[in-house]
Amino acid sequence: LFEQKNQYVTHNPKLYKKPFVESFEETPLLVAVLTYMGYGILTIFGYLRDFLRHWNIEKCHVAREREEQKDFVPLYQDFENFYTRNLYMRIRDNWNRPICSVPGAKMDLVERVSPDYNWTFEHTGKVVKDVINMGSYNYLGFAENSGACADAAIEATQKYGAGVGSTRCEIGNLDIHEELEQLVARFLGVESSMAFGMGFATNSMNIPALTGKGCLILSDELNHASLVLGARLSGSTIRVFKHNNMQSLEKLLRDAIIHGQPRTHRPWKKILIVVEGIYSMEGSIVRLPEVIALKKRYKAYLYLDEAHSIGALGPNGRGVVDYFGLDPKDVDIMMGTFTKSFGAAGGYIGGKKELIDYLRHHSHSALYATSMSSPVAQQIITSMKIIMGEDGTTLGADRVRQLSENTTYFRRKLHDMGFIIYGNDDSPVVPMMLYMPAKIGAFGREMLKRNIGTVVVGFPATPIIESRARFCISAAHTREMLDTVSLPISPVRVYEFVI
Repeated sequence: LFEQKNQYVTHNPKLYKKPFVESFEETPLLVAVLTYMGYGILTIFGYLRDFLRHWNIEKCHVAREREEQKDFVPLYQDFENFYTRNLYMRIRDNWNRPICSVPGAKMDLVERVSPDYNWTFEHTGKVVKDVINMGSYNYLGFAENSGACADAAIEATQKYGAGVGSTRCEIGNLDIHEELEQLVARFLGVESSMAFGMGFATNSMNIPALTGKGCLILSDELNHASLVLGARLSGSTIRVFKHNNMQSLEKLLRDAIIHGQPRTHRPWKKILIVVEGIYSMEGSIVRLPEVIALKKRYKAYLYLDEAHSIGALGPNGRGVVDYFGLDPKDVDIMMGTFTKSFGAAGGYIGGKKELIDYLRHHSHSALYATSMSSPVAQQIITSMKIIMGEDGTTLGADRVRQLSENTTYFRRKLHDMGFIIYGNDDSPVVPMMLYMPAKIGAFGREMLKRNIGTVVVGFPATPIIESRARFCISAAHTREMLDTVSLPISPVRVYEFVI
């Protein structure tokens, strides 16, 4: 247990209306050494077991080339799966657990056992009931199978069917899609918007439509894989700045303008800054006022991914722009997903009408992907209207406020107990540091024994010495649920898990 020392507080009256507080304590030296030792021991035993498998002393469960194909060039390199075989497999039971209910505040899990140390799983036929769900991105509690959203989705299914069977530009453009996009534009406060059936593809397929050869993308080092893939597919030059570090970003902007493109030194066709609203592994919030100030100063464009922040931040639930009280027009491309706060699927891009009209004709995700399912679109419309208060109730405002209160309560509780937690005080993503590889599996299993479902994360999703448990807070969580979760993770009990 360590005291949180590295707290970063920004309070610039010109940019921030309230203090901006985030904490990221460096891994203590002793913990780092022990963690490296743990991975080292696992690696040594991994090589030993691979040696035994090679000589058929130990049964090999991994995929291999067939004997009759031994003279072919290998389709894949066996060594590439070393980590999966020897490290991940030991704690694989903590992931991919089958759920057989709505992933709300509580959920039901299918019980499973492994007869061969997590290589394969067998379902016992039993169901673990009422597991407190601390892993789903159900920020506003709209993951429900009853209520206004579910009723509206059922009606949409009866009217339109479950699928569309075509792309938007052919014969898959429904009136409900048009209604959704107009509503999203109003919700964001922008001129126009466009909806897509998949959140990942919203990033990976639209960034290539916006930038190309001769363009420069400045990307935060912790950006999501969909943003990274989209940047790579675009063919643009990519330069990475340190996470939420405005000095690093400004240096890249200045160098880009001074030196231009490599070799030719011609000016860049365009410079695109790519950031996220809430970073899902760190629980940090983008320093948007400072990013916008830099973007204006150096005449760059800004691409903001609000997958985790839309609905989860701001007094009106309208994301990080609302959280800081900024003008949506200062963000050139506003991207987000419907998979978290809205309890649905898909993504959107909002901005100027010219931008959206351009994407309708140039985005691969718009031209080649099947249209969003009508019940999904209706789920988004209904939940968004509830958040906006257009359903005639205060349910949406109540959920936004409840999420904020739950976040503050749970973060403060973990902090007072002495745990090292990352991120912003207002972020509903709460990473609690575990560090050592042995703790990852032990923590996940012991929490499930107590009917608590958690997400544990380790390398390569995080740095090798920064393994963690990640809690996602929901407006659907009650104070009693949060107290129940915090009880088993008291300092003494975490020590008992490892023992």
